[in-house]
Amino acid sequence: MREQPRVAVLVPCRNEAATVASVVTEFRKTLAGCEIYVYDNGSTDDTGARARAAGAIVRREDLRGKGNVLRRMFADVEADVYVMVDGDATYDAASAPLLVKRLIDGSLDMVTATRDSEDRTAAYRHGHRLGNRAFNAMLGLLFNTRPSDLFSGYRVFSRRFVKSFPASSHGFEIETELTVHALEQRVPTAEVRTPYFERAEGSSSKLSTYRDGARILARMVLLFKDVRPVAFFGGFAVVFFAAGSLLGFDVIVEFMETRLVPRLPTAVLATGLMLLAFLALGCGMILDSVARGRREAKRMAYLAAGAPPSALRQPLQSAEFQRPRQHVSDQR
Repeated sequence: MREQPRVAVLVPCRNEAATVASVVTEFRKTLAGCEIYVYDNGSTDDTGARARAAGAIVRREDLRGKGNVLRRMFADVEADVYVMVDGDATYDAASAPLLVKRLIDGSLDMVTATRDSEDRTAAYRHGHRLGNRAFNAMLGLLFNTRPSDLFSGYRVFSRRFVKSFPASSHGFEIETELTVHALEQRVPTAEVRTPYFERAEGSSSKLSTYRDGARILARMVLLFKDVRPVAFFGGFAVVFFAAGSLLGFDVIVEFMETRLVPRLPTAVLATGLMLLAFLALGCGMILDSVARGRREAKRMAYLAAGAPPSALRQPLQSAEFQRPRQHVSDQR
């Protein structure tokens, strides 16, 4: 009988005393033999105590923000497969075996559970759903791909993905960074549609629609600059070049006809805009070389983590994990 892969369930939490015990209990049932790590991010209730009583390994991270918690988790926890899930009991624990099996059978590095809510009003707030769609579309525009659920907090990762992920985000923008990292490194990924449930009574969302939305937007723009600097700075170069050309055209025509420059301020402004255009283009080309070096360094870290152990290179039998609840389907 072959050795089972080591599966770690990572649960970042802050003030989830109402639900964390049920999350731990459900994942212990559906993923037999897994280790569940609950990282308490400065809770003021008894989240840690309830998670520990339910059988989880509880640790504390005082730096506030989901990104800070995941950075600590990815550094501390050793496993072959990592399951990341929120502690609010809105994600379907019964889908975890399917997600893990999809990762292993497909030799993938990330599987994202896309949210499918039957009661969209209660479980998935209208504003959050519209924001998710808008950011999905924006990511598709910037990075030439469009995920179904950019902000899903329910994902499964390989060890080499986790150990090569820099995790520079602080808050809820961490999901965006995870997706962009996978796109940048061109690692194999998949999406699986899973149920999404309403929050339990006494549990409240930590996501601020406008404040965190602004942070996510800023993070996405910065990631675009880091990953595709030629496109980012090239856009500024085109704008400066077009403005300089429009302002300078008449000045050049007058000079060709009269050999004089009567509108000196306009000529100076046009010259400055053209210089800015070439400067922006030069910055983009230089930073593109830097970005290529960063990609290569990340790739080397990815390869240094090693290939999956033999247990992860063989398809799992369906009996090795419990089947998830009905209406969970693989989105291809």
